[in-house]
Amino acid sequence: MRYLILALLCTAGSIAHAQNVTGKTAGYLESIRDNEAALTAFFSAMPKGGDLHNHFVGSIYTETYINKVVSEDYYINRNTLEVSAAPQGGSDWIRCAELQQQGKLSDYKNALMRKWSVEGYNGVSKPSYEQFFETFGGFAPVAAQCTDEGLLELKQRAKRENLNYIETMFLMIPCGVDMSDVQAYNNQLLNVQKKGDVAWTEKLLKQLDRIFTAKNITACATAFNIDSVTKRHNRLKMDDDDFTLRYQNYVLRIFDPVTVFRDLLAAFESADNSPLIVGVNIVAPEHNEVSMRDYWLHMMMYRYCHEKYPNVRYAMHAGELRLGLVQPEELTWHINNAVRIAGADRIGHGVDIAYEQNSYDLLKEMSRQKIAIEISLYSNEFILGVKGSAHPISLYRQYGVPIVICTDDAGVLRSNLVHQFVLLAERYPDISYAEIKQYVYNSIEYSFIEEPEVKKRLTKDLDNKFQQFEQTVAEQAEAGR
Repeated sequence: MRYLILALLCTAGSIAHAQNVTGKTAGYLESIRDNEAALTAFFSAMPKGGDLHNHFVGSIYTETYINKVVSEDYYINRNTLEVSAAPQGGSDWIRCAELQQQGKLSDYKNALMRKWSVEGYNGVSKPSYEQFFETFGGFAPVAAQCTDEGLLELKQRAKRENLNYIETMFLMIPCGVDMSDVQAYNNQLLNVQKKGDVAWTEKLLKQLDRIFTAKNITACATAFNIDSVTKRHNRLKMDDDDFTLRYQNYVLRIFDPVTVFRDLLAAFESADNSPLIVGVNIVAPEHNEVSMRDYWLHMMMYRYCHEKYPNVRYAMHAGELRLGLVQPEELTWHINNAVRIAGADRIGHGVDIAYEQNSYDLLKEMSRQKIAIEISLYSNEFILGVKGSAHPISLYRQYGVPIVICTDDAGVLRSNLVHQFVLLAERYPDISYAEIKQYVYNSIEYSFIEEPEVKKRLTKDLDNKFQQFEQTVAEQAEAGR
């Protein structure tokens, strides 16, 4: 009995000490809310769990792509700044080596930096969303040659930032099946979309599914899983004791309906057969003409794929819109459809939630179903101009929707996860340290990791790192009195 009492006293003492340390850490954060440098140091040291909204090619810093252009002596178009590894005709194209000889290479590198990222953006020459989305087409030829370097950069930077997990939207699945005999389905699908005919849409998708199955679309998914993901992941030793990487497949929603559905089937098939590929996403500007026109149809495609592959998880870019970018009525239904038709497990951005039809009911439903919202504060600020009290993070918080803090495209945006937490603490002083800490744990809890032991290990790792972090902050706060 005596030993039991002693054990209970020790346990109670340990709990009290931990609570005291956590309280001092929270107090220190409150004392530096208006000091950006101090916040940066604080959040650089704080464990940050995972980044669940991470576009692989957009997360690699532009210097990596430019260095590849120079080291491989690419051709550069002096007028358009297009780049090519293969020889190009015409007097506008020049090799990097020749630019170096002329003493002009540095100027072109600076020009590529401004074209392939938001660095130096003046806010005048074009809308910010154009500056952002146009970068991807510019560096695409180089990014395709930087996959290994990019993955290692992602891992090394994450470890320096005190992240232990990233879930990245990785690559498109190449699938060259013959599409000539299914083109007529495009008009049929567009017609049933105009009518909102659910039954006929499902019937057409089922017919297409049978055709693509006969064309052995599974082979595309299998080859991608083995060659592009599993072999590369193991060869580069992406997972270790301090870091874990998982992948999301994605499709581009600006193609014709048949192509999007083919790509979506391949993406779900791939994710259903690999523990490394944990989810599926849909990308490209949501305000794009095709994205807007076919949004309902894409949600129906997701619903069909979910019924076929019930174990595959998926996040969805939805509501990355603002008033003025699209007509007011277009702000009322995207998140609704993503949740209620497509059945998304997480929502990316969700900026237009305040405009959504019956938004309070939608928020309650997201909270009840534990549909996490992926918040990328700087991305929303730069692309959409939405920040401060205009940003809906407070609405999501008020209704208890699980929140995770993410980067989006750190390389293009010249940002990182530390920056997101600094903005969070600066702009929303009512969000406490306890809540911020919960957002970090949410990034593991609401990840799509399939192996329970991996999620358990990452959570335990966070426990240990927060204990060390809070002890250090508490000691420093005490010493600074």
